[in-house]
Amino acid sequence: MNGLRHNRVFKNHFEVQVEQVDAVVIGAGVVGLAVARSLALAGQEVMVLESENAIGTGTSARNSEVIHAGIYYPAGSLKARLCVQGKQMLYAYCAERGVAHRQLGKLIVATSPEQVQALDGILRKAAANGVHDLQKLSAAEAIALEPALSCEAALLSPSSGVVDSHGFMLALQGDMENAGGLLALLSPVQHIGLRQGTASHPIRVQTQDGTELACRVLVNAAGLSAVPMARAMAGLNPDLLPQAHYAKGNYFTLAGKAPFSRLIYPVPEAAGLGVHLTLDLGGQAKFGPDVQWVSDPTDLQVDPSRGDAFYAEVRKYWPGLADGALLPGYAGIRPKISGPTEASADFLIQGPAEHGVPGLVNLLGIESPGLTSSLAIAEEVGRRLA
Repeated sequence: MNGLRHNRVFKNHFEVQVEQVDAVVIGAGVVGLAVARSLALAGQEVMVLESENAIGTGTSARNSEVIHAGIYYPAGSLKARLCVQGKQMLYAYCAERGVAHRQLGKLIVATSPEQVQALDGILRKAAANGVHDLQKLSAAEAIALEPALSCEAALLSPSSGVVDSHGFMLALQGDMENAGGLLALLSPVQHIGLRQGTASHPIRVQTQDGTELACRVLVNAAGLSAVPMARAMAGLNPDLLPQAHYAKGNYFTLAGKAPFSRLIYPVPEAAGLGVHLTLDLGGQAKFGPDVQWVSDPTDLQVDPSRGDAFYAEVRKYWPGLADGALLPGYAGIRPKISGPTEASADFLIQGPAEHGVPGLVNLLGIESPGLTSSLAIAEEVGRRLA
């Protein structure tokens, strides 16, 4: 950890060398890297601690890679504000840095008369969030765009798209390192003492290999581990923290070429956005995610039998889906802070104003639209620390 300042402290009568650094970010997923980049570009000396052997191996590696427009989230929520802001920042960043992305557009399809009425509500929600580019289409207009589609009506969201999430993370890492930041892989955090550091760097972080860091700023961007990580912090009131819940999303890939050029989403259902069709940058289609509540965040096996339910859902908008065309793909876990019977919770960004600990920001429940929102979340962290 060259370039960091050293300080000696005595612990249980043994001399321990503590590395002093301005800011520590826990987690090198897309949000952690965006935060670290932002802090480094602001002139702070940053260390990112990642427990795995590479960046972006958790939720950041197991999602739809969709750039969301910001349509569905409650007006005034962090999800709504940061998604709309983050979408604009992400498209601009990808264009500037040459990160692969495509603004494909998305159709939100109503497949029953009841869902047609729901489209008007989605239009109103989108407008309340500052998304004014949605277009309502008749069945004929939607099918003219996507001839394989079956629907009663649809909304076209032209600002939705897809991004190479790993390429995006590599660009963020490069920016952070060019600004002097450091990434430490295979560095799981073992202990955090919020008032156990030095006089100038009061937060103490110990990694599993015994490395001791003292910092002024600590950002917990640990994704699926963020709530347990916060609960383990010595000096933080646990009553302020939510309960962690895990919602697994299974994806099935399509054997063969998809007959669609846009993302296709059914009208949303409880806890998720329904079984939607997304395309990767090469045009390969995948379906999902569904919603499967699990107790183990490492449960990433796709049960092939869950594909049976996909056929019926997908055929509501694509009747031409052939038997046997869906293959088990992959699964991801949403780091939720609301349970299966509760309304979906907003992002929870707890800074000093919320918990009273100077320099600490906990990023909790950063599920979708975390990828789209990542650059805006990084700005928000800066505001909470100001």
